[in-house]
Amino acid sequence: MLPAVLRCVRPVSTRLPLSRPLAHVTPRMDPDQGRPVQRTITAKLTEKLKPDHLEVHNESHMHAVPPGSESHFRVLVVSSQFEGLPLIQRHRLVNEALKEELSSCVHALAIQAKTPEQWGRNPSVAQSPPCMGGSRGDHTVEEKLKAGRE
Repeated sequence: MLPAVLRCVRPVSTRLPLSRPLAHVTPRMDPDQGRPVQRTITAKLTEKLKPDHLEVHNESHMHAVPPGSESHFRVLVVSSQFEGLPLIQRHRLVNEALKEELSSCVHALAIQAKTPEQWGRNPSVAQSPPCMGGSRGDHTVEEKLKAGRE
């Protein structure tokens, strides 16, 4: 099991291709080990949902957070475990797998949860809308985030 997540860092995408069985896939990870949240999300979703395809995108850079943050994510999970489940139940499975991260350092999580058949018909990842500002004008955000971690 991975250690508890303590810090957040810069964006990266991890993709597991659908064309090969998961057991034979090594996620394309940056050798920089400074991405604990993204690594944890990838590991937990892989362990719990056995996906045929998994993409974890750190979208923190699109929001008013300090550079290098790991607080806003978009995930695409393609899993046969979603067969016959309504979308809300699929999202609940993802949220349950990531409950520790969602209760600590992950502020936002956009989820695409598809069955292999759905992914085969439409192999695309939705794009996130641009940040509407929120705390973008608040120059004390970094101090507030730092205080929240103490």
